[in-house]
Amino acid sequence: MLKSHEKYYSEFGKRQVLVVDDEVINREMLGFMLASDYVVLYAEDGEDALQKIRENSHTLSLVLLDLMMPKLDGFQLMEILRTDPELEHIPYIVLTSERSAEVASLRSGASDFIAKPFEQPEVILARIQRTIELAEDKDIIQNTERDPLTSLFNREFFYRYVEQYDMHHPAKKMDAVALNINHFHLLNELYGWDYGDHVLSAIGNKVRELMAENGGIAGRMDADSFLLYYPSGADYDSIRDMLGRGLLEGKATNSNKVKVRIGIYPNVDRDVKIERRFDRAKQAADTIRSSYTKFVAYYDNSLREKELMEESLIESLDTAVAERQFRIFYQPKYDITGEKPVLCSAEALVRWNHPEFGMVSPGVFIPLFEDKGLIQKVDRFVWEEAAAQICAWREKFGITLPVSVNVSRIDVYAPDFVSNFKNLMTKYQLKPQDYYLEITESAYTEDSEQLLAVVGQLREEGFSVEMDDFGSGYSSLNMISTLPIDALKLDMNFIRNMHRKESKNNRIIELMIDIARYLEVPVVAEGVETQDQVDLLRSMGCHVVQGYYFSKPVSAEEFEGFIKELLE
Repeated sequence: MLKSHEKYYSEFGKRQVLVVDDEVINREMLGFMLASDYVVLYAEDGEDALQKIRENSHTLSLVLLDLMMPKLDGFQLMEILRTDPELEHIPYIVLTSERSAEVASLRSGASDFIAKPFEQPEVILARIQRTIELAEDKDIIQNTERDPLTSLFNREFFYRYVEQYDMHHPAKKMDAVALNINHFHLLNELYGWDYGDHVLSAIGNKVRELMAENGGIAGRMDADSFLLYYPSGADYDSIRDMLGRGLLEGKATNSNKVKVRIGIYPNVDRDVKIERRFDRAKQAADTIRSSYTKFVAYYDNSLREKELMEESLIESLDTAVAERQFRIFYQPKYDITGEKPVLCSAEALVRWNHPEFGMVSPGVFIPLFEDKGLIQKVDRFVWEEAAAQICAWREKFGITLPVSVNVSRIDVYAPDFVSNFKNLMTKYQLKPQDYYLEITESAYTEDSEQLLAVVGQLREEGFSVEMDDFGSGYSSLNMISTLPIDALKLDMNFIRNMHRKESKNNRIIELMIDIARYLEVPVVAEGVETQDQVDLLRSMGCHVVQGYYFSKPVSAEEFEGFIKELLE
């Protein structure tokens, strides 16, 4: 039990108690009892009391409240205290000679009841001390279980309260709901982090109002992610409109609504673990992440099948690595700075030949393993295979063809991250210059301090580091100018939208190439599919290209044809 806490003390080092009574003798008697342990404030009527409560709301530990007073009686004052968010944390004990008022007082929010005339000071002091301690403990618990920005439950306590809700409402049909704000990072960039916090806080307030009206439980998971346990049958389109409405008032925008997307796992199966229920809701929300027309999605049988497949992939990962079910394909990269494109390197790309599902796309298993923190097992397999292949080609053809490999954000956290690459170079007698590392642009913004330190170490060892997916919108120009990188790899979506005719997209590519020129680093373009794209990129100053125009990713055996062509 909490006995003291600096937050709850007045400037005099004691807790503060307000005595509210219109009788002077009652105020003096209570003041005499309390003076040695507390700082005592006095009020002679309800209006005077309310003013003093507001003036001392951050330091006031307790109100001793008479019921029968002029101007504002005790019941009216209790209603104000109970409904005012700034004052509702302050406990109050009712003082009255009317024993019949005890039940009504407790129902109005009173923590306890002290009868008049005042007798047994020890009992009164014990009641006061106990009430203050319980209120302080309650405040500490609420601060622990709630997100400070939105006052919603944090992740751990949200799941606990859902469990309790199920115990007490076994027959009630409930939905698991996941809320996300579309492109929330853009709000922060356009209007600042403070405004982003304002939006989150405002949505939190609207969610709490929703829970108060209709029941349920709400929590904030992280960043712009919220979870609701909500009675089934709700109109989620209306809820989405309500949550997003009016949050951009006064901002220069064509819409006055923040775009909220909602995923629902309806009428939950209570045999499903609580965390899994909300995973399903989030899975539904993720299906409309990139949609500009759909903002509400439901978990259904197709998602259930996808979930079962993902579970199977996770369970079979270790077996897949041990049995070498993963296959490495290589896509050639061509230097286009001269008149004729020349093979200069390759990118290692992983595929999964699964015994049950056949050839599984990396677009399925890579995001899955990244989300589950398992991608390191795949990445390290690829790194090893690529290093071994560079060595094998060198022994067979007498040349060293550099190969680039992808590095996931989570890889950077491994304590042996840098030493692992150094060991590969030693094992296969390679030089760091033979081995390129591609790190996505988004990774630089997620934990930039640690990533920059690691990238710095890699470059000191001689490795070349490429920023992959440059232009996908995560980094600022100011950040780019300070990053330790050796090449910029353009996001392939820009290349796909290139046209011979002048277009805004072409101009954006030119601007990105200009940035690379300013940074004095080469530009790599992937997703090149036509001769026109090659010619345009060459004219803009791009250095290296890859894509289906030259070749799709092929096996190591097929890739040897490109090496032989180079040597002819």
